[in-house]
Amino acid sequence: MAITAGGSLNAVPAPGQQTLSSNYLDLASGTTDWAQQYIPDLMEKEAEVFGPRTISGFLSKVGAEEAMQADQVVWSEQGRLHLSYQGHVHSTAGGLDSSAQFDITKDIDGNTDVASGNHGVRVNDTVIIADSTNGIKKGIVVKVATDRIDVAIYGAAALTGTTANQDSRLLVYGSEYGKGVSYFNAAGDASADSRGANEPAFKTYNNKPIILKDYYEVSGSDTSRVGWVEVTSEEGASGYLWYVKAEADTRARFTDYLEMAMLEGEKGGKSTDITEEAYVLGGSGADAATKATGTEGLFAAVESRGNMTSGISGVNAATDLAEFDAILAEFDKQGAIEEYMMFMNRASSLAIDDMLASMNSYGAGGTSYGVFDNDEDMALNLGFSGFRRGSYDFYKSDFRYLNDLATRGGINAVNAADAIRGIMIPAGTSSVYDQNLGKNLKRPFLHTRYRASATDNRKFKTWTTGSVGAATSALDAMQVHMLSERCLVTQGANNFMLMN
Repeated sequence: MAITAGGSLNAVPAPGQQTLSSNYLDLASGTTDWAQQYIPDLMEKEAEVFGPRTISGFLSKVGAEEAMQADQVVWSEQGRLHLSYQGHVHSTAGGLDSSAQFDITKDIDGNTDVASGNHGVRVNDTVIIADSTNGIKKGIVVKVATDRIDVAIYGAAALTGTTANQDSRLLVYGSEYGKGVSYFNAAGDASADSRGANEPAFKTYNNKPIILKDYYEVSGSDTSRVGWVEVTSEEGASGYLWYVKAEADTRARFTDYLEMAMLEGEKGGKSTDITEEAYVLGGSGADAATKATGTEGLFAAVESRGNMTSGISGVNAATDLAEFDAILAEFDKQGAIEEYMMFMNRASSLAIDDMLASMNSYGAGGTSYGVFDNDEDMALNLGFSGFRRGSYDFYKSDFRYLNDLATRGGINAVNAADAIRGIMIPAGTSSVYDQNLGKNLKRPFLHTRYRASATDNRKFKTWTTGSVGAATSALDAMQVHMLSERCLVTQGANNFMLMN
């Protein structure tokens, strides 16, 4: 607030109470702004126009948190019980006296690690061979030569050779031996008992934690500056000190980063810009601890090991219900979980509501009185929180992260073709073998692992430095630091469905 120089202040007495520049203090230090002494009516409370702005809380609903001490977490998942493979028919020979040859290229889930004879098919196994060219034929294995299986077809039916790109299937459904016959070796020779036992198959996966950091800084002078606006935050901080609001917002944003990184994380090597050998800024170059290797988030795990669908795209009940039936067929192939949580954006959620409503639209004017617990005297409930289809139960919930314009909602709006519109997460727990602990554990399919020990807990670490309050340095400021080191373990990704 400027003060008019004493030489002109009240230099000319006014005959009455008038708003003259010579009689009043100039509040704006300008020659024509003296009338700003009339202060407007001030609404002190800051308006909250975006509602709850944080998006964290998703993982806490569907997963668990556990401490870890190593630089990576390793877990194993059981393989399928039955032997089923993909490949193609190599030759056209057939009959009990000759054999058709089937080349195994990968297992039923598309994994190629069964090559070089790493499969479980043995001589005298009875098998089914099926493809669009030969139909469904049954036979007995007479020879195994690495990945090429010789099969004598029952009924002397010949098989037509197929191309290497054709999806032929082979399923072992039993075995057949003659009287007094011992096991055969791979060449079909009974003189040597080298059948070999099948060992249980399992998959091993790993993920690495990443270090997330952020900080807020305010100068010592500004910590005592009082404003006219009363501020509040999602963390409960309130008052007229603006830095309290800013620090709380920084903390809330960092909390969201912890969850967003677990959802969106990508491992190094998937981009030409960030590889396993890339270094973070400020790294020493030769120090392996500075390497930015990334981490596998939920979306990346489901994209690589889970299921994908085009999502619920419209309000056509027949189309959308058929799409759900296709989803059930995919879940049937996994055969584990029959209860799912669906976290979806607004458009997909409304499309499911419309689909379900159209399935039961009888009654006066198409309103299903009683079925939805609606009557003429109450507001019509047009939303559904869940439904059952076949033997599967689905529970639907909105996912704020996919709706908010400042998060995935805005990203999805730019490219609808690659947008993530929802995700289906299996409910319940899975039994897994933890190689670090050396035993089987019951865990949710999703859980966050954070670095912690008796010395330091890095789940959510925060500390204050500077000369404000308890002085720790000569810096005339207060710095609030935040740090976390964590990764997400997505077990049984084959039971998840990403809707894009």
